[in-house]
Amino acid sequence: MSDHALSAREVVDSERIAMARIAVVDDEPSVLEAVASILASAGFEIERYRDGKSALDAFARRPPDLAVIDLVMPRMDGMELMRRARERWTFPIIMLTARGDEVDEVLSLRMGADDYMRKPFSQRLLVERVRVGLRRSAMPAAIAVPRPQTTEEALECVMRRGPLEMDSGRHLARWQGKEVSLTVTEFNLLQALARNPGYVKSRDQLMDVAYDAQVYVDDRTIDSHIKRLRKKMRAIDPEFCAIETLYGVGYKYMPVSA
Repeated sequence: MSDHALSAREVVDSERIAMARIAVVDDEPSVLEAVASILASAGFEIERYRDGKSALDAFARRPPDLAVIDLVMPRMDGMELMRRARERWTFPIIMLTARGDEVDEVLSLRMGADDYMRKPFSQRLLVERVRVGLRRSAMPAAIAVPRPQTTEEALECVMRRGPLEMDSGRHLARWQGKEVSLTVTEFNLLQALARNPGYVKSRDQLMDVAYDAQVYVDDRTIDSHIKRLRKKMRAIDPEFCAIETLYGVGYKYMPVSA
């Protein structure tokens, strides 16, 4: 890819982050307004919701670019909201909680959260975590920005491994020609494995792919992501077995004929 093309993509991503819509979901009015104010001051467009049900209904009308969700709420708690959101959308989710239970953190990440923060937290760190989440998901959203793509750029974005096709420029994955809806984390994990068929990736290596350096998770979280990834692929192909587990070592993508 040329330096000019890289610069253009960086500009697209920066513009997308600057214009991002952030959904803040919290039943505590003071916390809701505090988080919304912090993110609004950083230049983001904010949408406020007092409970999970209201937020889910709004997401169905117009999904946000990223959601900051409180764990404990009435009507529908943050965990249930995230579970339902992950069935339909791939936008990044940052979970918030006042509880210090590590189990909640691990469970949130295993169920599809991209990040997790305990209250109270620093304003600067919250803004940076949001920006990191948006940068990680910038590729799929960038297709909405009308920038012509050269044939060379398009080819560089597409990877084919037998029946698997992955287009990182459009955050698009297909298996046997059928599209698979993957979260950002699932997409990155599958891409990392498929890039070098037959080579083993340890859990630590996959954690580096899946999470920012500031996020600390149990390495078994990767197992949960792989389990969900396999489930999605087997919904299309019940015989899917391209991701092989090497117990105590890690995972590898096995070459499969188209």
